[in-house]
Amino acid sequence: MTSDITIQVNDDIQLTPPTLADAEAIFHALHTNRESLRAWLPFVDYTKTVEDSKAFLENVPDSGEILFKINYRNHFAGLIGLKAPDTANHKVEIGYWITAEMEGKGIVTQSCRALITYAFEVLDMNRALIQVAAGNRKSRNIPERLGFTQEGIERDGELLVSGFTDIVRYGLLKREYNANN
Repeated sequence: MTSDITIQVNDDIQLTPPTLADAEAIFHALHTNRESLRAWLPFVDYTKTVEDSKAFLENVPDSGEILFKINYRNHFAGLIGLKAPDTANHKVEIGYWITAEMEGKGIVTQSCRALITYAFEVLDMNRALIQVAAGNRKSRNIPERLGFTQEGIERDGELLVSGFTDIVRYGLLKREYNANN
């Protein structure tokens, strides 16, 4: 499932559907941030060429994911998406990554907030989920800032380059989001 919608987060941040033409920018961002991103994202080591990024983008429609590129002041900053929305149960998982130079500007937090609003108000989801490696403090700060509740820890939930890591699971219900935003 791809989206043809653009989400204007604020004057600086825009979420737009990626196209095959974005494969080079995506690969360049992964390649130049390889060391910092590979610590938390297993797919980075498997992305070795622009063709790998193209293949990823070609598979997005079949994956069910609703993917957006994050544009910050008209520059590619990262990707964010809704992983295979479960329409039967009205729930969705949010995933994201951003380049090191764009960290610390609130880009992902603001992008997540806009995507949560889209999921709850447009897609009629009732529950949003964010799962983060336990040691990834910067990424864990995002759901915590947005009022998510830590619901549990999946022990050895993901294999990273450094070995297995626990995954912290955060959830947010529509009624909680409306109360807090």
